[in-house]
Amino acid sequence: MDDPKQNIVKNIAQELDCGFDCYYNSKTNEIIAIPSFSQFLDEEHFKEAFQTDLQKIKKSPSDFIKFEALRGFESFKIMELFVGQITDKKLKTELKTILTSKKPFQNFKHKIDQSNFRQSWFEFKQNVLEQIVERQLDSGIAPR
Repeated sequence: MDDPKQNIVKNIAQELDCGFDCYYNSKTNEIIAIPSFSQFLDEEHFKEAFQTDLQKIKKSPSDFIKFEALRGFESFKIMELFVGQITDKKLKTELKTILTSKKPFQNFKHKIDQSNFRQSWFEFKQNVLEQIVERQLDSGIAPR
């Protein structure tokens, strides 16, 4: 993965997985990662903490492609896709039940963490996120 584009895709996908919005400058290959504003209760504190990055983006907005952190339903869809490709029938059934029950995110994480599929989940999710980033990069625009 020495391809510069692949490194950019990987880095953006990792930031998205952490809940950050990313701004990619295709002229300089700079990636600016900022927590989703919804994570902050105090708008002034948010603006102060990320003032330099926000000014850079505001100064040249056409230079940046924005990648938004996944919304809940998008993350849920990735979990469903993962469950669909699991070969362990018992775990697959348990995860399907979890996804239709209360607290699916918390319970899915707990079940996966206790299984032999933990690393497979991380790799699967990273791969899906990279595909999302690649599609958006290739189109050059934000999909939302």
